Amino acid sequence: MTSTNKLVLFDVDGTLLDRHNRIPPSAKEAVMALKTAGHTVALASGRSPFMLEQVRQELQLDSYVSFNGQYVIDQGTMIHSNPIHPDALNQLSAFAATQDHALVFLDHAQMNCSQVYHPHVELCLNSLGVKHPSHHASFCEGRTIYQTMLFCTPEEEAAYREKFDMLHFVRWHPLSMDVLPAGGSKAEGVTRLAARLGFEPEDIYAFGDNYNDTEMFQYAGCSIAMDNAPEALRQLASHVTLSADRDGIWHGLKWTGLI
Repeated sequence: MTSTNKLVLFDVDGTLLDRHNRIPPSAKEAVMALKTAGHTVALASGRSPFMLEQVRQELQLDSYVSFNGQYVIDQGTMIHSNPIHPDALNQLSAFAATQDHALVFLDHAQMNCSQVYHPHVELCLNSLGVKHPSHHASFCEGRTIYQTMLFCTPEEEAAYREKFDMLHFVRWHPLSMDVLPAGGSKAEGVTRLAARLGFEPEDIYAFGDNYNDTEMFQYAGCSIAMDNAPEALRQLASHVTLSADRDGIWHGLKWTGLI
């Protein structure tokens, strides 16, 4: 891979998508300009594959890192899969039930809630433009679960971190965390994609806005945080651009000189 070709990775929520869960025209134009210039573009999101479909199709992208690195697709081919172990999932489910904390389980194509209805689930998923999922008690049986959403406050999360060392918890909302296998991160998925495509870390540009982008920012040669990112992520970034609503993707890419 020549040094003129770069791998550019975009988080989705709060990065590519504005507060209305839409891709601003300037962001779409910028992504198309990247591809025209010969760069490789991929999504790197906490979302599941089925929740990435609309964005992927609108931007005409065939490669993505989903489930915060646990499920990676290159040009339609799965190159990395790291599901949650069923035993860990069962233990988490049992403990969350004793705390009356809802869980949402996700495989590559569907999601399911551990409760028929929970207001925190509705509130958090509405922020992503997603409806409250249905409840089927046997959903996880025989399924490959890559990620779970746990709905609890920051004050309540310590008990989970102490009890489940086989799992990794990443907060994305004041009322919710993503649950991954221990050691899982976007960086792990990005590493797999970069290795397959022949990119070194110094040729990787990453855009993001939240704590689940931390490891990816540490790995990428150049990282661009959105203006809405928490201070901890901003401190890691090579550059801080504007928010998605203020054409942050366009301005950030102009700063890199890639377009």
